[in-house]
Amino acid sequence: MCTRYFMDRDETVISSIIDTALTTKLARKFQIELSKPMVTSGEVHPTDVAPVIAPNGRGERAVYPMKWGFTITVEGKQKPVVNARIETASSKPLFSDAWAKHRCVVPASWYFEWEHPKDGPGGSKKGEKYLIQPKDKSVTWLCGLYRIENDYPVFAVITKSTTEELSRIHDRMPLILSEDKIDDWISPDNDPDALIGYALTEMIAEKATV
Repeated sequence: MCTRYFMDRDETVISSIIDTALTTKLARKFQIELSKPMVTSGEVHPTDVAPVIAPNGRGERAVYPMKWGFTITVEGKQKPVVNARIETASSKPLFSDAWAKHRCVVPASWYFEWEHPKDGPGGSKKGEKYLIQPKDKSVTWLCGLYRIENDYPVFAVITKSTTEELSRIHDRMPLILSEDKIDDWISPDNDPDALIGYALTEMIAEKATV
């Protein structure tokens, strides 16, 4: 499951998106009212505020800061749900509206995953940390969903079954599309199911040193 990703400020496209998000009134609102300044480089964690691509009121591609995680209440305590499983996103009440009309794309340089080797019958343990990105790509476009909570946008990253090659690390991976599919994915008029087949699957995985 995707619970960490990385933004490299030295990558021109990523840097431009970050700079655009920083100029928004929403970025200042997050910082002043919630004391949540937007992450501008490095590793992004659940509940961080980060730049996200979503349609504006005219249906055009725009950049907004959003907090990572849909909020749910469990036993009286609030917790973030940072991933949405592609198999159930359209039917699960938490995500169904967003799946239909509120889709977004999260720009990253790569995402992180921890190896989950088996540790005896029925058990597992956390292993090496890997950075993963599409082959021959400098930007990893993570597909996501968003909604508004208390006047603030929040997002979740969509996950799917992993490829055979990555299954040695984990059984899940984010849904990743190429840059030319961003507008198709975020358009509320499109059927997201029709785009799943365009998911990028050829990945590069390296042991992380960051």
